[in-house]
Amino acid sequence: MKTLITNAHVISPDVEVEGATIEITNGKIAWVHLPGDDLPEADEVIDAGGRYVMPGFVDIHAHGADHKDVCDNDVESIRHIAKTKLGEGVTTWLPTTLTQPQDLLEEIAAKCAEYMENQEFAKTPGLHVEGPFINKANAGAQNPQFVREPNWDELKRIHEIAPAKVFSIAPDMPGACECIREAKAAGISASAAHTSSTYEQVMAAKEAGLTHLTHFGNAMTGLHHREIGVVGSGLLDPDLKIELICDGIHLAPDFLKLVFSVKPIEQLIMITDSMAGSWIGKGEVKLGGLDVVVDNGEARLKEGGALAGSILLYNDGVKLIAELTDLPLHQIVKATSWNQAQSLGLDDIGKIEPGFCADLVILDKDFSVWKTLVDGVAK
Repeated sequence: MKTLITNAHVISPDVEVEGATIEITNGKIAWVHLPGDDLPEADEVIDAGGRYVMPGFVDIHAHGADHKDVCDNDVESIRHIAKTKLGEGVTTWLPTTLTQPQDLLEEIAAKCAEYMENQEFAKTPGLHVEGPFINKANAGAQNPQFVREPNWDELKRIHEIAPAKVFSIAPDMPGACECIREAKAAGISASAAHTSSTYEQVMAAKEAGLTHLTHFGNAMTGLHHREIGVVGSGLLDPDLKIELICDGIHLAPDFLKLVFSVKPIEQLIMITDSMAGSWIGKGEVKLGGLDVVVDNGEARLKEGGALAGSILLYNDGVKLIAELTDLPLHQIVKATSWNQAQSLGLDDIGKIEPGFCADLVILDKDFSVWKTLVDGVAK
């Protein structure tokens, strides 16, 4: 099966070509033809009409979408979220859990594993286990009732059911470094989250294997001139990758501009942290058993009013960063797919180059999604 995407404004890491043609054979990118090249015969031709064509977005932190939550403990919810995410241009995602009882987390992992056996929508290489090993004082919208100390055996049992690609943990919790060390040996990336950690504690966790900071700036110690905390650690350390919710709410536009100006783009990972309230516009949903009200472009706990994940659509986050920063799209695109792929060890996605999977998003110039392809097939 050969497909051509013609009249494409190709955006790939460090590459931008207008009027290109992407040749896809059996789900893989075979060649990128420049304007004027002779084109081969094809079974299907998609005329991009000058639209942006980017590697499909990779959302490593997403709890839900359109009334469905990963913690519904229902494979149909996982399937629905994976399908809905395609509408945002997301071709790979990590179903993200919440702070819940161990037996429930294992059941949820089994539902995710069931979808992973037949991934008909967005690809799902594994889980992001957020909590329960967090600091109750920084729980945010996580349910404090189920917070507990780090326990590698618990994480290992989840990982054996469905591979955990990332797990979020508070480095200031007792036993955190030991758990991070065990997870690293098992190939699981550790990310700091919901924490009161000092810079020293973050660095100790990094020595143990910590590589990410979860939803940077939220539910963590901020930058202070006598203790730079987790936020300062992320800005200062050259190796830590930081997740950013680019909705202009979780992080103020000026904060986003600051981060993108001082942190190398190769260390930034754009996420949604989306929950069941995304795509619904307005209403009430659940997040980990807690009531959430969606209104005025925000999702907040009904009790207490804390931000409860986001209702951000991935492509809207890309649009905001393109508007806020001076970075060209061929740099921004590193933070939408390539950095995630490299961090997770997914070597065949994140670029529009020969040999890579034809996981692509075609966007209008206002960043609305026109078409999403997974392995060269429009979904």
